[in-house]
Amino acid sequence: MAEDRQLKDRVRLLYEGRSKRATRFRYALLLFDAVTIVFFLATAAMPLTPALLVADAVIGSLIALDLILRLWIAENKARFLRRIYVIVDIIVLASLLATPFLGQGLAVLRVIRSLRLIHSYHLMHDLRRDSLLFRRHEDTFVAALNLLVFIFAMTAIVFVLRGQEEPGLTTYVDALYFTVATLTTTGFGDITMTTPTGRLLSVGIMVVGVGLFLQLVRAIFSPAKVKHKCPECGLTKHDVDAIHCKHCGHDLKIETEGAL
Repeated sequence: MAEDRQLKDRVRLLYEGRSKRATRFRYALLLFDAVTIVFFLATAAMPLTPALLVADAVIGSLIALDLILRLWIAENKARFLRRIYVIVDIIVLASLLATPFLGQGLAVLRVIRSLRLIHSYHLMHDLRRDSLLFRRHEDTFVAALNLLVFIFAMTAIVFVLRGQEEPGLTTYVDALYFTVATLTTTGFGDITMTTPTGRLLSVGIMVVGVGLFLQLVRAIFSPAKVKHKCPECGLTKHDVDAIHCKHCGHDLKIETEGAL
């Protein structure tokens, strides 16, 4: 029992600790997430082969191991299972398990694993500590990531729900092209939704996507700020070189590497 507790504590420190080892582990997980998303994008329309089945099995095993470890160390397991990235991983695992029986028909569902790239508290803390560039442009990075995640996730939804059902919408690339054209309100007209379901989907892309796009534009062109909570008034964002809080005038000690 004591050994199990010690092992659980070591695993929890890897996922939630602040040591260099834990930080490297979380960066490795981020790299794994990025690689699997690229792999799923590249293979979504490929014919099923033995090599692809082996790759799916290896990736699925690693995703399952990560999910099991996170569930094991979770204090509130019911709350953990309701988190969006956990639900996403469960859907991805289900699609991987179904592949040998149903072929690549559900492969596009794996692309929603891009939702895993939405920032977690601990990863954001690591990036703020380790990267001056990230600290200065955190809002821009987060807005760009949210927009990218939305595009790929929405493309997967469009392809799953309307692929082969709408004229010109036959591949994942077609769905990506339609999603970006709709998001930017370009509207070339070569791929259009002709059914009520498809048109409602287009409305959702425009309403949510344009808001994310404007958030990214605002983050790019707004003055650079860093996150540092003022101990006096609680203001959380300040100029990079601020030495006093603009709201209350309290002295600030913002961590910096000295470069401006």
